Amino acid sequence: MSRGPREGVRPAFRQWRAGRPFWGGLLLALGGAEVLLTLKASLDVILHVGMQGVAGYLLPVVMLLCGVLILFNPTQRLFYSVIGVLASLGTWMTSNLGGFFVGLLLGVTGSCLAFGWLPDQEPRVSRRQRRKQARVAKTLPPTPARQA
Repeated sequence: MSRGPREGVRPAFRQWRAGRPFWGGLLLALGGAEVLLTLKASLDVILHVGMQGVAGYLLPVVMLLCGVLILFNPTQRLFYSVIGVLASLGTWMTSNLGGFFVGLLLGVTGSCLAFGWLPDQEPRVSRRQRRKQARVAKTLPPTPARQA
């Protein structure tokens, strides 16, 4: 009943994570959650209550929702990331300076990561690996195709 090397929860999660802008959606959702939590701070800590309080709760919920939607519907990531960055910047005015800047920065960073994510991009090759491939290519004997 032993499992093979590529079976289990961890490889399945890695494969799921590779097909979507995981870190962008996670940071955007965490930024929304952080702004929501700072709205529950005591009155001694709160700097700005917000416009009638509704927008103070609405924009972090939109951030949280956009982050979750980026994770589970990555085909619409461009729309959700634009809405997410606008909601993040809107928390500057409505929700304690964007959750004391932490939620604002998390939301903007997550939205930018999600916007810049490319679904079918080749994995990056590290500098060390490129140097190793160049050394191997130098030691190979010349072939007729390489001489031309």
